[in-house]
Amino acid sequence: MQEINFIVREPLLDPKQRVIGYELTWQLAHAGKPTAEDMEALMGFVAEQLVSEDGDWLLRKKILFMDAVPELLSTDALHAMPPEYTVLTLSRSDLQNEDTLSAVRALRAGGVGIALRDADLSKLEKKLLSDISYIEVRFTGADVAAQARAYAALKQSSVRMVGRPVTTWADFDACAMLGLDAFVGKLHLTPRPGNPVKGLNPAQTVILQLMQLVKKNADVPQLENVLKRDAALSYKLLRFINSAGFGVGREIQSLRQALALLGYAPLYRWLTLLLATASTSGYSPVLMETAVVRGRLTELLGMPFLPKGEAENLFVAGMFSLLDRLLGMPMEQVLETIQLSDEVVQALLSRSGIYGPYLALAEACELNPVLVGSLASQLEIEPEEVNKAHLQALAWAQTIET
Repeated sequence: MQEINFIVREPLLDPKQRVIGYELTWQLAHAGKPTAEDMEALMGFVAEQLVSEDGDWLLRKKILFMDAVPELLSTDALHAMPPEYTVLTLSRSDLQNEDTLSAVRALRAGGVGIALRDADLSKLEKKLLSDISYIEVRFTGADVAAQARAYAALKQSSVRMVGRPVTTWADFDACAMLGLDAFVGKLHLTPRPGNPVKGLNPAQTVILQLMQLVKKNADVPQLENVLKRDAALSYKLLRFINSAGFGVGREIQSLRQALALLGYAPLYRWLTLLLATASTSGYSPVLMETAVVRGRLTELLGMPFLPKGEAENLFVAGMFSLLDRLLGMPMEQVLETIQLSDEVVQALLSRSGIYGPYLALAEACELNPVLVGSLASQLEIEPEEVNKAHLQALAWAQTIET
């Protein structure tokens, strides 16, 4: 029987800092490199979780990059994936085999993307460019002019360039200037430098006030009075309640009606999401999406083991674990402005208490593969359950509108 491993992810950004897809890899239970069987197991699992019964791709327009070897190119698992959102990464040496090259051409004709890794750009044959859709280029901060010359020929082709590693926003800007199309690095954990923060902005102040009222179970008229002070916030609430995803079935035009229909727990969750997106400094779309995924993943990991009423706290702990970077202020300062339970504070400050270990595991799924297995083992969560929760959280994040 195929051994279950852990999924880890890394986002790919476009030049506008938006997440265009993810690279998914296995953290292997056995030593060594992933085999064709390992890769096939990953692909089959991903298809099972992210392709609905109706054949819809639950990540919407997000592309998934996954490592491949020639033996993988003809497996059934590959045919279960949507070709337009699937990119297989091969090494340059793989394409020296004529049979592999034929299989690649057949996949490309069917819409599957092929990414090339470990290629020497100076020795890349032009005819090969028609067989691939992406090429991974190694970015270094040194000799940018030489890199610009190397990339110039590729920019004339249809091949898209993926820069790796891009670990700082200065490197990101340099890559964007060089014409690269996508970027892989740890930018999902790094705030985009912005204007200096001078406390919370007015929108965030109103959101925090509403959150505190919700926690105290304030009546609907009180919440309505606070909402009326911020026209933009009122508009966002009505847009949210009338969205197709909420499924009211009729247009709601009254704030009081919207609040009554939404309910306290969903309202608090929506405000949690909104607090982060209302930032005007240090904000980047990738950081925001990472916070949303982390919040939902923390919740999904902890829900089977904690009482039913803890779901919101798990979500808040995960989502707020990046609030210091989203708001551009130290976590201790953030916590001075928000009234949270002692257990959530413990999780945010030291990854301890009843929520902390689940938050730590959710973080480890963000390309910290060394920790994933040990943290899951300590929590007695099976690898398959961690992987299901991880992919469900990614899918859920695509449905969020604030």
